[in-house]
Amino acid sequence: MRDKEVRKLIGKEAKRQNDTLNLIASENYVSKDVREALGSVFVNKYAEGYPHARYYGGNTYVDEVEELAKRRALKLFSLSPKAWSVNVQPYSGSPANLAVLHALVPVGEKIMGMSLAMGGHLTHGHKVSVTGKLWEQIPYGVDRGTENIDYGEVMRIAKKEQPKLIIAGATAYSRIVNFKKMKAIADAVGAYLLVDMSHFAGLVAGKAYPSPFPYADAVTTTTHKTLRGPRAAMIFSRNTHPPIPNSKFLISELIDKAVFPGLQGGPHENQIAAIAVALEEAMKPAFKKYAAQIVKNTRAFAEEMKRLGWRVISGGTDTHLFLLDTASRGIGGKEASDALEDAGIIVNKNTIPFDERKPTDPSGIRIGTAALTTRGMKEKEMKEIAFLINAVLGGISKRKKNEAQGKVVRLCKKFPV
Repeated sequence: MRDKEVRKLIGKEAKRQNDTLNLIASENYVSKDVREALGSVFVNKYAEGYPHARYYGGNTYVDEVEELAKRRALKLFSLSPKAWSVNVQPYSGSPANLAVLHALVPVGEKIMGMSLAMGGHLTHGHKVSVTGKLWEQIPYGVDRGTENIDYGEVMRIAKKEQPKLIIAGATAYSRIVNFKKMKAIADAVGAYLLVDMSHFAGLVAGKAYPSPFPYADAVTTTTHKTLRGPRAAMIFSRNTHPPIPNSKFLISELIDKAVFPGLQGGPHENQIAAIAVALEEAMKPAFKKYAAQIVKNTRAFAEEMKRLGWRVISGGTDTHLFLLDTASRGIGGKEASDALEDAGIIVNKNTIPFDERKPTDPSGIRIGTAALTTRGMKEKEMKEIAFLINAVLGGISKRKKNEAQGKVVRLCKKFPV
């Protein structure tokens, strides 16, 4: 690269990634093949429209790569192309969720999603998101005692509020979502069921988490978390007519129209090429083992933190992440995150259910294992890292940070990116 300044920054970031333990639940490490596709000549092509219906010429191979990605997406999740469609053009997860709402719910109507404070995502209708400005969010949360979703309470809220669409899925919820119950709730009030599986898509692909597809009307997902692909998104939707009198469009057609021309212009075809590569990788037997190992690692990690005296939200985890209550030990989430980063352990501060602290300095941290599982770490290493976190947060002394940093460096050298 001729640009020395950018080259230097890339080198620094590569070193940072290799020399730290990444416990950010939303991040992972892509393969060299995915990176090669991202940097391919597809980055040069503007391809507004859909395959064989573009507004520019020169799209022969763009059409092929986009159709390849779509075929692989349906195959990975065992979906019939007669029953399901997939749109691989969304730039990221937030516009994907916005597109589904734009397609299926009139502006001003009610949508129901998990509260951000309880583990939901901004784009599930939070007031600071455009989804909360264009639609009225009816939030649901978790039971105060179990810190799990109370489906009876969700049903009660839904019957009272009559939302047009219900969103299942979260960004900081460690338990398996019961899609069958969520579908029953949606059916009881005549609502669409949208599942946002962005966090656990790779676990679904690897058969380590139940599939939402038998129950959902539409499914959104990012491709860069447990699916281990590029920063992008996909929308799966049924090829059925919506419950709207005299609707001439299928649900999938409405969503396609919402993505383009509704929200986006030309798709990022280099991203789509990289999605295709990642989907092929996820179909290999090794990926199934990877997904299973993620869950094993997270459970071992959470159990070790509990053994060391820390409170894990909901008492454990079924997925790739869990929340740790640091405030119960007198440490704010921001303070904990900063102290751990100084020692080379990267987490994110996070609210916990019924948090009384402000979101900028909440009561907990979120811990995820997908990235470290990609590096080859297993239960033994998770327990070691739990010990390091306990050592750093146990006193947040300079000596403990330095000792932990040395052990972090040794682990990183043993398991390079």
